[in-house]
Amino acid sequence: MPMRFHQYILLIFALLLLLPGSSCRKSDYFADEERPVFRDMGEGTGTVTWKKGNDYLLEGLVFVNDGQVLTIEPGTVIRFREGQGENASALIVARGGRIIARGTPDQPIVFTAEKDDLEEALPTGSKGLWGGLILLGNAPVSTPGNESYIEGIPPAEPRAYFGGSNPESNSGVLSYVSIRHGGTNIGDGNEINGLTLAGVGKATEIDYVEVFSNADDGVEIFGGNVNLRHVAVWGCGDDAFDIDMGWSGFGQFWLAVQEDFTGSNLLEISGGSSTGGSLFPHPWILNATFAGNGTKGAGFCAEFNHNAGGHITNSLFVNKLNGISLEATNLSNDAYSQWTSGNLTVSNNHFFDVAENIPSAVFLLSGFFTPTEQLQWSNSFTPSGNLINDPLIDPENFRFKPAEKIRGPLTSPPSPWFQITDFRGAFGESDWLNGWTKLSQLVK
Repeated sequence: MPMRFHQYILLIFALLLLLPGSSCRKSDYFADEERPVFRDMGEGTGTVTWKKGNDYLLEGLVFVNDGQVLTIEPGTVIRFREGQGENASALIVARGGRIIARGTPDQPIVFTAEKDDLEEALPTGSKGLWGGLILLGNAPVSTPGNESYIEGIPPAEPRAYFGGSNPESNSGVLSYVSIRHGGTNIGDGNEINGLTLAGVGKATEIDYVEVFSNADDGVEIFGGNVNLRHVAVWGCGDDAFDIDMGWSGFGQFWLAVQEDFTGSNLLEISGGSSTGGSLFPHPWILNATFAGNGTKGAGFCAEFNHNAGGHITNSLFVNKLNGISLEATNLSNDAYSQWTSGNLTVSNNHFFDVAENIPSAVFLLSGFFTPTEQLQWSNSFTPSGNLINDPLIDPENFRFKPAEKIRGPLTSPPSPWFQITDFRGAFGESDWLNGWTKLSQLVK
């Protein structure tokens, strides 16, 4: 008796299931009511190109595994399933993996929350709707064995280690990238930040990156020596820039802006421990603009602790209750000792509406110190080329470019990597935020 038509259909369907490639991979796209969802079951993204115009929704922790390269076309929007704590979604580039996210001023690459339509769907201050973007590299970090495990990831995940012995390691490219409405706090010292760079080497390119309205730190750097240029952080719940584990890279043209009552330090630099790794940080940060939340928030313009050194110069600090703090612990490698030995300098900067505009009150010590040590540090403000002067910027209305170039004595860059400037702060003739950032859409 001949088979009925529907029996033929069932037979064909069964045969198709047996064909190679017909079964689901461990990491695959799954149908969703509105857009496909990517979940990582161990195999990562694969070496693939994500294209402009396609919908990408990531759920949970999605990795670019060792040996894989994720390329993202200009203008692509990657959204993340909403969730907090252990349910947060994030994109993690593992050691040996690479991300090539090279946008343009007209077509930035955007990482954002599932409900963000890039127009009016989310309030400006929405935070903590997903996790963040994490890059893990093979460069040295200040821990025993030059290796550590990234916070915010379950401890059973073998792909979450970072650090190594290769300062030239390459985790890829982030250029004209905007990261919006992320961040999550799983526990004390266990967060996912907007952008995390852990053990990332200097062959990695970070240039023109925005972190907008993040629940925890805007950018956190754990060791390595990656360089960062043109980085803007707005409205984050904790530190704007947080540096740990011996980062010794370069930074130029940084912007940090705090909301009222939100955020801690504009910049925090922490070094290694005296009993752990021996790598102490001596980063150079030039041409930064840091705008705080006045008397409405805690924290400092910049805080150096845990044996940190480093150099901040040719920069602007405005509208913050507390100035620059060094930790003094009576140990040979504390931040105060880094300053007395010349490994820590804060020079040739503009301050305004900081510490009531009293020069001797801008530089502070914390911890264990003598009155003489505090006096030596605070009295170094003016001899180091720092000034109290209004730079004529308007952070409340999202105008960060001074009415005129901010001039004064300038520190010469320590490396050809830096661009030569004739001004203090992050902006000269041009406003590099224009067009590609969420911030540029808010200018009043």
